[in-house]
Amino acid sequence: MGIIAFIILGLIAGVIAKAIMPGADPGGFIVTTLIGIAGAVIGGFLAGAIFDADPLDEFFDISTWLTAIVGAIILLFVYRLVTGNRSGVGRTT
Repeated sequence: MGIIAFIILGLIAGVIAKAIMPGADPGGFIVTTLIGIAGAVIGGFLAGAIFDADPLDEFFDISTWLTAIVGAIILLFVYRLVTGNRSGVGRTT
């Protein structure tokens, strides 16, 4: 898969992951794309380690999309665990 296709995959996977897991995440166009790309890499690594598969080889393959979306969801979940609920930081009541 080419670099442009991987970036497009990352953008769409990041948008879908954010739609599945709504909340206060970092975000804009570029951050969403980076989350999707990193999610695709993480998902591809996990799929290769667990299932001995290479799911990120074809752009129009369903396993490529599922791997990227699941990886992006895992990345968002870990981000939320690490950052916690920081909405009240610095506030005094």
